[in-house]
Amino acid sequence: MRPLLLHLDHFGSFREPVSVDFSDTEYFALVGPTGAGKSTIIDAICFALYGTVPRWGREGAVAHALAPSVTAGKVAMVFDSDGRRYGVVRAMVRDAKGAVRTKEARLDELDPAAPLSGAFEAVVRPLAEGENVTPEAQQVTGLEYRFFTQCVVLPQGRFAEFLHAAPRERQDLLVQLLDADVYERIRQRAAREEETAKQDASFARDQLAKLSGATDEAERELTARLAALRRLAGTMGADLDLLRAGEADIRLAEQERAAVAERQSVLSGLRMPAAVPTLASARRAAAESVETLAADVARLEADEHEAYEALAALGDRGASRAALAALDARERLEAEATRARAAATSAAAFLEGAATEQAAAEQALATAEDQRERLRDAHAATHLANRLEVGRPCPVCRHPISELPRHEPPADIRAADRALANAREQAQRARAAHAKAETSASMLATQATRLESELAALPAPGDRAELEARLAAVAKADELAAQVRTAVRAARGELDRARAEAERVVRQAESAWRTLEAARDRLLVSGAQDDPPPPLVREDLHRAWTELLGWRDRAAQSARAALAEREEQLTRARARLAADRRGLAERLAEHGVAAPPDATPDQLGAAVATAVARADSALDRLKEERRRAADLENRITMKEHEAKVAHELALRLRANAFERWLCAEALAVLVASASDTLRELSDGQYELALADKTGDIEVIDHGEAGMRRSARTLSGGETFQAALALALALSGAVARRLDSIFLDEGFGTLDPATLDTVATTLERLAAGQERMIGLVTHVPALAERVPVRFEVTRDAKGSHVRKAGIQ
Repeated sequence: MRPLLLHLDHFGSFREPVSVDFSDTEYFALVGPTGAGKSTIIDAICFALYGTVPRWGREGAVAHALAPSVTAGKVAMVFDSDGRRYGVVRAMVRDAKGAVRTKEARLDELDPAAPLSGAFEAVVRPLAEGENVTPEAQQVTGLEYRFFTQCVVLPQGRFAEFLHAAPRERQDLLVQLLDADVYERIRQRAAREEETAKQDASFARDQLAKLSGATDEAERELTARLAALRRLAGTMGADLDLLRAGEADIRLAEQERAAVAERQSVLSGLRMPAAVPTLASARRAAAESVETLAADVARLEADEHEAYEALAALGDRGASRAALAALDARERLEAEATRARAAATSAAAFLEGAATEQAAAEQALATAEDQRERLRDAHAATHLANRLEVGRPCPVCRHPISELPRHEPPADIRAADRALANAREQAQRARAAHAKAETSASMLATQATRLESELAALPAPGDRAELEARLAAVAKADELAAQVRTAVRAARGELDRARAEAERVVRQAESAWRTLEAARDRLLVSGAQDDPPPPLVREDLHRAWTELLGWRDRAAQSARAALAEREEQLTRARARLAADRRGLAERLAEHGVAAPPDATPDQLGAAVATAVARADSALDRLKEERRRAADLENRITMKEHEAKVAHELALRLRANAFERWLCAEALAVLVASASDTLRELSDGQYELALADKTGDIEVIDHGEAGMRRSARTLSGGETFQAALALALALSGAVARRLDSIFLDEGFGTLDPATLDTVATTLERLAAGQERMIGLVTHVPALAERVPVRFEVTRDAKGSHVRKAGIQ
């Protein structure tokens, strides 16, 4: 991972947006006074990738990303890793409760050809958002957060973590740096391949066990059976033809028997209709009834004509009814007019009384108002007199007052108010009663006048007795005409029913004749040509039916004898066919061909053909099973060999064996490389070595006759030298893409000679241009030897950074 462009916006001590360009820098130093914000730039690199910073004390913490007075901030970084370019952005926000949380996080792959100024717009593909950014950053950089802070970013106070780490922790880091976990994945894959091969071999053995019957002897038996069945199929044609001939004889006999049985059924089903013997007398009786009823209808129709002529002579009764209705309406109108005039007179009298009461209420109201006004003036005068002073002008006449007036206490004004309110209420009620009486009197007078006008406009009344007598005569004549009309309708109904009965009898007779003709035709069709039924004479229906039934009895006896003869023929034909079928079935059974007892010749032939096809298919299947058995034996041998090879590979790559050996070798190379650097840094006094039993990193002190002791016994400056040597070895000697290393402080404890050695070592490492090296230092002597310096300052507006010192 090599950073190219870092952007900070309100992150940590940087209160204003600032960008740091690393694109043309291989070796740089962050310089400035204590607290200026130098380490914040290294923090921003770590925060952009992993969302947290080692200096904040707890992994995952983000509270220190924003200053207390800042509500939002952002960190963005463009970096290269493994030949590809990426962009990571994290935005923070402070919520209403004051807690800092990550508002946005995303990681994208960028176009490496795009300029850095617009790199974030040149997205090739998005990789992760939100909580998935940190895991994806670990995949891109190849390091987890805890290992990134041990070999890429070495923060203040944590230089010696790898130096003092337990063997298991160092092995976990080396597994990631060396991609050694690929061997564990290979071992796991080998174990899965072993299990899969064993399962395949076991499955093949199970399949082979199911093919135990696929032997050479079974193949010879099937071959012999197939040949025998083919010979049987070639020689049974004559037998099948004999069976077909027998079946044809049976079908012919069955047809003849069915024809005779049909004739017998037709003969036995012939019955004379029950009404035939009485149809002639019924027809005569129906004709007589029709004639009698027709005479009655003619007589009643003449009576009906006379009744209607008498009714017409009495005239229209509508005029009489209208005159009588007019007389009733006149009497009702006279009564209504009398009642309306009396009500109008009473309303006028009531109106006069209401007017008198209203005048009295109005007079009482005026008196109450006058009394109330006088009492109010008395109260005002009394109140004004109490405020007057002798010698001062009167507020009414404006003359000086020589003597104060005396007023008796006036009556209570509230009683006058109540009396006035009562008088107003009485006056209002009197007004309303007068208005209502006036309206009612006017309406009643108008109604009485209208009714009297309508009564005067009516025509003169007629004689009620004369009108009622005329209507009674018309009603009696109408009743007589209705009775005659009812009688005519009843007679016509009886006549219609008699005619319908006569027609029914005629239709019944015609139906009986048609039934007789149809029965005779069926008898002719059913085989009565040799002894045909007697001819029909359409004179006497009963006699024709009697002659046909007599012939039927004779023909039925002959049909019964013919049916018995046909039954005997059919029985003999069936017995011959059954014997032939049994013989053929026995031959088929000898060859193992099963056939139903009532199988047809075609079915027997199909059964033999099916047996031949099945035997042929069974032989082919047996041959195929023998080939499969041979293939399964070969597969079992191959899979057992594959399982054995996979087992050996997994055994060789066990995590407690191969991985331990690989990491031990890598650690030995790492310690040897770091030992050379430490010897140079310590002027030959110290070297590093691995403890034989514990695997801890020890120090060989040549100043003490080569004594070996724990690295934890080193002083602060010595510990920095050893940790720096290991960090440089991790960055340069391990086969992993560690393109950058950032060292945060730690140089102030070095003496001038050691500091010079450290500076020379870093310069030599940077000269290879294989990785970027960044320093955070307060030591001017070291900063002056770094070609690029980023000067960090801080004022009231926050931290600022400026690129300088390029040589």
